[in-house]
Amino acid sequence: MQDSAAAFEPGAGLAVSLRGVTKAYDSRVIALGPLDLAVRKGEFVSLLGPSGCGKSTALRLIAGLSAPTSGSVQVSHHQGELRPGHAIGFVFQEPTLMPWTSVGENVRLPLKLAGVPAAKADAHVVEALERVGLADFAEAYPHELSGGMKMRVSLARALVTDPEILLMDEPFAALDEITRFRLNNDLLALWRDLRKTVIFVTHSVLESVYLSQRVVVMTARPGRIGAEIAIETPGERGENFRASQAYFSYCRRVSDALAPSYSGRAAL
Repeated sequence: MQDSAAAFEPGAGLAVSLRGVTKAYDSRVIALGPLDLAVRKGEFVSLLGPSGCGKSTALRLIAGLSAPTSGSVQVSHHQGELRPGHAIGFVFQEPTLMPWTSVGENVRLPLKLAGVPAAKADAHVVEALERVGLADFAEAYPHELSGGMKMRVSLARALVTDPEILLMDEPFAALDEITRFRLNNDLLALWRDLRKTVIFVTHSVLESVYLSQRVVVMTARPGRIGAEIAIETPGERGENFRASQAYFSYCRRVSDALAPSYSGRAAL
């Protein structure tokens, strides 16, 4: 696991470095670690593992929403006028939209909190909505949207500050399969276009293989890295890859690596 042991140095090409990270709660439950993980700038990495293994906890530590009990979490970023905090965008499992205001105002919220002038924010809100295919829905309200559209709004809100790192915590888990496949394709297109660093949490072997350059398989609590599998495919991914023998072969490898964490239960 050479990638995960890499030292974090400015200019070393790393976006995120977790070294010897643990997280314990007041109940003395150790949720995570020790965890060593390095993610390169522009890389798409999926964290895959059973419920309670600390995948979401790892994202919260990277985002600075929680502090590790021990170890170090380092994030490479530079400050910019539209990049508050650690230049991180976070997409949660639930869209968490404000129901009393419009789609456009929901997307605008991070810019408003960052003190970006309204005139300048307008252009960025329009651009973010265009990127997720919702340019015509700025005046709509959340209750008027489908589940997939609400998740697109959440993604636009995460992108509106032009973050360097995008953290996604099972964002498509509650969606039907057709919508999920479509959003997987759209997310890959965004990643190819914007070249953000993406760390994506999922329970789905199929989704992790389809989206990622690297799948990090975590053990049962306390979560550690059980295996890392590079997903190497020629060209852009699409339906041809999803139907290929290579795809199913990778799914089998990832499933086999995940199986011990489920104590004999089927991993797929």
